[in-house]
Amino acid sequence: MTTMTLDLSDFHWTMQLLDTLDAGLVVIDRDYRVCAWNSFMQNYSGIHAEAIMGKSLFHSCPDLPESWLRAKLESASKLKTRGFSNWEDRPVVFEFKNFSPVSQGLLKMYQNMVITPLKSPTGDVTHFAIMLQDVSDVAKSKMHLKRSNEKLTEIGRTDGLTGLFNRAFWEANFVDEFHLVQTTGQVSSLVMFDIDRFKKVNDTYGHALGDKVIKETAKQLMKAARGTDVCGRYGGEEFAVLLSGTTADQAMYFAERLRKNIEQTPVVLSGNELNYTISLGITECRTDDANHLQWLMRADKALYQSKELGRNKTSVI
Repeated sequence: MTTMTLDLSDFHWTMQLLDTLDAGLVVIDRDYRVCAWNSFMQNYSGIHAEAIMGKSLFHSCPDLPESWLRAKLESASKLKTRGFSNWEDRPVVFEFKNFSPVSQGLLKMYQNMVITPLKSPTGDVTHFAIMLQDVSDVAKSKMHLKRSNEKLTEIGRTDGLTGLFNRAFWEANFVDEFHLVQTTGQVSSLVMFDIDRFKKVNDTYGHALGDKVIKETAKQLMKAARGTDVCGRYGGEEFAVLLSGTTADQAMYFAERLRKNIEQTPVVLSGNELNYTISLGITECRTDDANHLQWLMRADKALYQSKELGRNKTSVI
């Protein structure tokens, strides 16, 4: 029987090989003392191997998430299987700066980590190997893609001129609210309003001022609305607001505050100052409504009632 042994020259070759890894490698014993610390770890931590060998990993690297990492190590030891940490769950384990030109904008290195329990010939776990991979480039790309997708989603549901929800997205929320009211019996009110004599504004002052009037109306609407209110541009100069958990009487306070604020806020463009008004219609959802369109039609009817009464008014049906 031939016995293979590892002499000092073999060990030296092994350490050279580990130093060529484009990843961090740390070996620690059961007392968390460092037994191996490759060039990657030296370069990014600024701690030379000679200065950390035999010393506590946690004392030498005080920024480590100690409680979390100890739990990871003990779990790997108990199960005698590898443990993993993904950058999406914990972006940073070792507080290393990011120097990658591809992932500029990330101040810290984003990391994946693998913990491997190392067993003695008797099967006992005596050491742990911690492999650290720099995934900053992947993380930056994925986060950019996520932001881009979120931006596309936002564009798909908002009105470009006002920033309010567009009609399609608002109507989807409106239908959901109708079904919720029918199921739970909770109260909910709908406010529909439009800008009085808007065509005359466009014809007299031009579409630039007309657009500014629409944008100012949306601005005043968002100032008056609560975070839970669903505000949309229904079309042209018409707007819709869904007030969940709100009675018609309570909606009246909202509508009147909005109406008065707009009446008192002139719009100015290229020396032209314009005071304008809105007319509003309010109605609660009823449990006997056959569908959401009946709810909507009542709000429209209330709005046109305000128009017939001379405009710049709020009506409830």
